[in-house]
Amino acid sequence: MYLKKVAGPRAITLADGSVMTRADLPPGDTCRWVASRKAAVVRGVIYGLISQSAALERYQISEEEFMEWVRAVSEHGEGALKATALQKYRQL
Repeated sequence: MYLKKVAGPRAITLADGSVMTRADLPPGDTCRWVASRKAAVVRGVIYGLISQSAALERYQISEEEFMEWVRAVSEHGEGALKATALQKYRQL
C-alpha cells in the first residue's frame, strides 16, 4: 500500500472523540457547497488537519468567505451554514 507524503497529520481526533482524516475533506474541485462540506473544511482547519492557507488555495475561496463560515459555526452552529438559513443568521 502506497501512502502519499503530505505535510501535517493524516488524521485528527475531534472534540467529540470521532476521527477525521484527509479523506473526509471535500474534493478540491467542489462547486456545490452544502453545509456539511463547509463544516468539514472548517473542522479540518480548526483542528489542524489542513492549514487555512492550504484550504483557501485548494477550494479557491476567499479569506473573507472562510472567516464567515467560521463565524457562523462559532456563533450559531453548523446549521447556520445552510443557504436557506442565510437570512436568519446574517449580521445586520
